[in-house]
Amino acid sequence: MLKNTFELKKDIVFFDVEATGLNVVKDRIIQIALIKFSQDTEEPQELMMLINPGHVLISEEAFAVHGISPSMLANKPTFDKVAERLWDFIGDADLAGYNSDRFDIPILMEEFARCGMELDLDNRKTVDVQKIFYKMEPRTLSAAYRLYCDKHIDNAHDALADVRATVEVLQGQIRRYKDVEYIDGDGFTHPAPIDNNIDKLASFTNDARTVDVTQRLKYNQRGEIVFNFGKYIGKNAAEILSKDRQYYNWILEKDFSAQVKQIVKRIVKEYDQANPKS
Repeated sequence: MLKNTFELKKDIVFFDVEATGLNVVKDRIIQIALIKFSQDTEEPQELMMLINPGHVLISEEAFAVHGISPSMLANKPTFDKVAERLWDFIGDADLAGYNSDRFDIPILMEEFARCGMELDLDNRKTVDVQKIFYKMEPRTLSAAYRLYCDKHIDNAHDALADVRATVEVLQGQIRRYKDVEYIDGDGFTHPAPIDNNIDKLASFTNDARTVDVTQRLKYNQRGEIVFNFGKYIGKNAAEILSKDRQYYNWILEKDFSAQVKQIVKRIVKEYDQANPKS
């Protein structure tokens, strides 16, 4: 059984999903496993479930990885039937996983959004264990497990096995890199960035210029959110969208991620409040 060795200011949920494919907007979750650590408990809570993807087919490439077939999901609930249970389990916890910033978190946000539930990241820390690994020891989850835990994953690409391994890998990384400095791609040295502190780990694993995981928006040098695509690339997104409501509505109606839509609605509301029209 996993033990809680993390120094926590709030709950943190490690999770992993298997899906019908790799498109975070169009594909669906078919398996999810979560492990929740709390400040006041030594033993974590675990939750795992299989989910029927409805009309969305499992791609051959995805099946080759996780081996979950349609017949295994035929009698399982669809996401909307389990959304409330998942929502309550996660609560206001910070989120962690392996490649979670690029895949697991955004696809989960999309699933919740289809149920009318907005998974807000503004007040959550996210720790992508893969980013620590890739920065310090570029390899795969299986190699990370061997390196940091001296173990072999018996059921690789089973969601619960993978998320358990991810927890142990982060614990191993904290031990291994306790006093190790990091030299980034620009040659700058960062003294011992890996610490048993979720805030520090989140800061180390997240690019301060990134606004959303699909990289449609980014921060410029002045700290403003600007477009990273299209005819307004590089321009202040809040100002443009407040004035060009057709473009604003187009983003909300098209296949942009739920995260982008959340951010767009928030920044336009804040801009309009700060700049009331006469």
